[in-house]
Amino acid sequence: MSSSTEKAANTERFHVLAQLEHLQSRYTGCGHADTNRWDWLTNQHRDTSASIVGHPDHLSYMAVANNYSRERARVEQLDKMIQPCGAPPKRTPLDDL
Repeated sequence: MSSSTEKAANTERFHVLAQLEHLQSRYTGCGHADTNRWDWLTNQHRDTSASIVGHPDHLSYMAVANNYSRERARVEQLDKMIQPCGAPPKRTPLDDL
């Protein structure tokens, strides 16, 4: 490879990494380098619950599937958003490295 090709590859790589960093800062649900499994799953569950509450047809489906009223299904989805995956795991000193 010539030096100009290597320089172009490095510039392109930097550009892609900058775009990824921008997306990760803009949209918290897509994670970042320090996101652990619990944080990622919690974001996924909260996004799903918010989507169900925000789409009336999905909320009606959940209400019928669980034999609840729509309001009870909505309140249950909102309650699930508080801690959808349980309490956070205990942090160890190795987590800060």
